[in-house]
Amino acid sequence: MSTRSSKPTRRRLALPVLLAGSVASLILGLGLSPTVAAFTAQIRNTVDTAATGTLIMQETNADGSVICNSTDGGSVSTNAATCATINKYGGNLTMVPGQTVSTDIKIKNTGTAAAKAFSLTPGTCTQSNNGTPNGTATNLCATMTLVVTSGSTTVYSGPLSGFTAKVDILAKTGASSVAAGATVPFTFAVTLPSSAGNTFAGLQVSQPLTWDFSTDA
Repeated sequence: MSTRSSKPTRRRLALPVLLAGSVASLILGLGLSPTVAAFTAQIRNTVDTAATGTLIMQETNADGSVICNSTDGGSVSTNAATCATINKYGGNLTMVPGQTVSTDIKIKNTGTAAAKAFSLTPGTCTQSNNGTPNGTATNLCATMTLVVTSGSTTVYSGPLSGFTAKVDILAKTGASSVAAGATVPFTFAVTLPSSAGNTFAGLQVSQPLTWDFSTDA
């Protein structure tokens, strides 16, 4: 009786097992290390900034030799200053009847933002003595006249005592704004009428004026 060897059977069983193991390893390897290609696209923004502008007012006399800035009061945080070096009524303390004193000034936006509102607000005109002797008139503010012009536009014309209301400069001139770097010229002409007699001698008037810019129309 012949005896068959079991070795070929073992080889036939071992080969499928080996192949199954290799396939499993290959699948596992592909799952851990994918090599599939893809299209990609990207945009990187490197300039993402925001900043605030400035609104600064500058007043100068006719030849620019005297300058006042809204920041003279300290910084742009306050941005409001008092200018006592530019006298828009001329500062002539020896006027005589029939004389007119004219003063040219310029208001400039030296900031980086446009002024969408621009106004001139007068204070109360007051009368006082100009040395001695003095006349007895008490109505110099109502007697002296003022004409304020900007180019060909009349901003105000009348007695100093009647100059009491805030003036919208943009509405008067028809402009929509005062752009950054733009300059607006003004002329102030003060007249002592020829009808004024000795009772007006030795007197003077004073009236504060306030300019305002705003980015809010």
